[in-house]
Amino acid sequence: MPFDASCRNQCQPLWSFPTNGTIESSPAVANGMVYVGSDDGKLYAFDANCRNQCQPLWSFLTGGDIESSPAAANGMVYVGTYDSKLYAFDANCRNQCQPLWSFPIGNAILSSPAVANGVVYIGSVDGKLYAFDASCRNQCQPLGTFLTGGTVNSSPTVANGVVYVGSVDGKLYAFDASCRNQCQPLWSFSTGHQIFSSPAVANGVVYVGSDNGKFYAFGISS
Repeated sequence: MPFDASCRNQCQPLWSFPTNGTIESSPAVANGMVYVGSDDGKLYAFDANCRNQCQPLWSFLTGGDIESSPAAANGMVYVGTYDSKLYAFDANCRNQCQPLWSFPIGNAILSSPAVANGVVYIGSVDGKLYAFDASCRNQCQPLGTFLTGGTVNSSPTVANGVVYVGSVDGKLYAFDASCRNQCQPLWSFSTGHQIFSSPAVANGVVYVGSDNGKFYAFGISS
């Protein structure tokens, strides 16, 4: 639910909207719209300028719960679901919106998409990280896949031509973001415990947490 960012005391929501499921997805805000997924299987789109009794401009029912957080970039909105599909929508649509395309990945998607340098990256429970052409608008196929040793619930991060992602096999992986075939990691590091945390990169350092209770920081070259 949205709050007034200028409020400093006893702040109340400007409005709220009841979906028919729990919400584990995080909202994405872009071009005057707010997108969020729900465990009722729907992706919801709201007018970001609405301030009272707001209703979705549109929603789309997928085939499974949405724990993945949508990503909005370059006029598109991407989200993964428990029905094992990555969905792509036209961000300019405002009414009765349907996906421009969807792709059935090998297993459920809890990972959230990352968009960088014209490519969409997303992980899957099948243990792979997938890359799609962000300029594709119809019957899109993966450009390439990156294999880890376990479920990928972590969301990828891209920086300096490298895509970073954690895996339930306990490793943080770094892949060449431009790789398109039989991609092997540039390097990986085992924490010894599952990684559900999503890496973050800033000022030449990649950060990630592990289920062993430790927080890791790695120096990376520019």
